[in-house]
Amino acid sequence: MHTASMAGSGEQAVGGVTSGRMRLGDSVTWQARHLGLRWRMTSRISAHEPPHYFVDEQVTGPFKHWHHAHYFEPTRDGGTVMRDVIDFAAPLGLLGTIAETTVLNRYMPRLIRARNSHIKAIVESAH
Repeated sequence: MHTASMAGSGEQAVGGVTSGRMRLGDSVTWQARHLGLRWRMTSRISAHEPPHYFVDEQVTGPFKHWHHAHYFEPTRDGGTVMRDVIDFAAPLGLLGTIAETTVLNRYMPRLIRARNSHIKAIVESAH
C-alpha cells in the first residue's frame, strides 16, 4: 500500500523488508525521486506498539535526521484516525536550513497528505 501511495515519486522498496508487515527492528531501503532528485533512504522500525503506533527512523539517507511516528486512534463510529508526526532536518548546515524553509517545510506535508489520502481511499473502498 505504501508503494502504491507513493507511485508519483516512483518510490519502491529495494532492500530489507520489501513486502508484508514490518515489526520492531525491521528495516527497509526505499528508492525514489523527489524534487527532481533520486535518493535512497534506509529506515528502521524503532518503536512498535500495535495497534496504537509505530515509529520509523532513518538509518542512512538524505536527511540529517528523520523520525516518523504513526499514531492510530479509534473513532466512536468504529473507524480509525491515523496521525503522522514527522521530525526531520536537512543536512548541509545553513544550506539545509534554507532548503527546509523554502522547500521541504511545504513539500513534506503535501507529500504525506497525498499518501494518506491514497491510503484512506484504499481502506474505505475495501468496506
